[in-house]
Amino acid sequence: MALTQGFCAEGFEPVRDALEQQLASGEELGASICVTVDGAPVVDVWGGYADQERTTPWAEDTIVNVFSITKTMTALSALLLVDRGELDVYQKVSHYWPEFAANGKEDIEVRHLLSHTSGVSGWERPIELEDIYDTEAASARLATQAPWWEPGTASGYQALNYGHLVGEVIRRVDGRSLGRFFAEELAGPLGADFHIGTGPEHFGRIAPMVPAPDLNFDMSTLDQDSILVKTVTCPWLDMEKVNTADWRQAELGAMNGHGNARSVARLQSLVSCGGELDGTRLLSQATIDLIFEQQADGIDLGILTPLRFGIGYGLPHPDTAPLVRDGRVCWWAGFGGSMLVNDLDNRVTFAYTMNKMAPGLIGSDRSDAYLHATNEAVRSARSEVSL
Repeated sequence: MALTQGFCAEGFEPVRDALEQQLASGEELGASICVTVDGAPVVDVWGGYADQERTTPWAEDTIVNVFSITKTMTALSALLLVDRGELDVYQKVSHYWPEFAANGKEDIEVRHLLSHTSGVSGWERPIELEDIYDTEAASARLATQAPWWEPGTASGYQALNYGHLVGEVIRRVDGRSLGRFFAEELAGPLGADFHIGTGPEHFGRIAPMVPAPDLNFDMSTLDQDSILVKTVTCPWLDMEKVNTADWRQAELGAMNGHGNARSVARLQSLVSCGGELDGTRLLSQATIDLIFEQQADGIDLGILTPLRFGIGYGLPHPDTAPLVRDGRVCWWAGFGGSMLVNDLDNRVTFAYTMNKMAPGLIGSDRSDAYLHATNEAVRSARSEVSL
């Protein structure tokens, strides 16, 4: 009996085989993988179960919380406004959002928000997770704060507030909330089943997240005023709340987008195809080029991990993501293991989503296995073409 459904183009079967191996071993509970070449799927497979009790099979339309993959959708929304001439990444944030200039933030530019170099990687205490569901009120709180380090000098991962910062700029420019803008300008037109703010009508096909045992680590022994602790605990991401209706419906552009690998790859293939999809150009080459303007390279102050950021996306880093090949490639990963890679050199997008979370902050052994199989298949296909 096959452990997966969907299809693989000739030469990409190892990607499906890798997923079947992880499902058979029990390392994977339920997951989907999609790989596109020139915007068209060459892998679209799914398998396993949508629930921990293994009573509901993962279906073609199952969706799941992809955590920080959501950030790439938020960035894509901002880049769409950039391409339309309504937003300038080198303009000061306060030009669009005057209140943000408070407390020494008057020189922070839009690119700093998009590249995690703003100095505002969390909220000042006290703050609870439910407080950030009201995005306008939570964004207003961020506007009053002072930066925690000199903006533009280093990255500090905006783990939970990326969507509040970038989303508020989008709202000030366009008038629509981030979730509505994304739905009406990207997900809807591209036919992608991805949601920033997921309505109750979709709840029945959401696969609940299953945390890894060691995700509830103790940070009480660390310096409570350090950038690390404030970034990851202000507020604390309570894993018991990420399967609730309130969490799902909030428009949290940093970490609560719901979709599957197919919808992630569909949307992000706009980037891997250089801004043009299905014969329609949505982003110019100049806008795509902005993604690769390096903004930070070093130990991230928020999560103490070596990271390299362009504008809106991570850029290849051999220590943190060795299987993300060098070149004109941008990527990001979601908490627990989901992953997205846009390879513009080969016009390939790789997307992986799952419900059983793995230990660690970035990637997993499972995502490595799938990405490795994808890289080998692409390499083989390109070699055959060049013969």
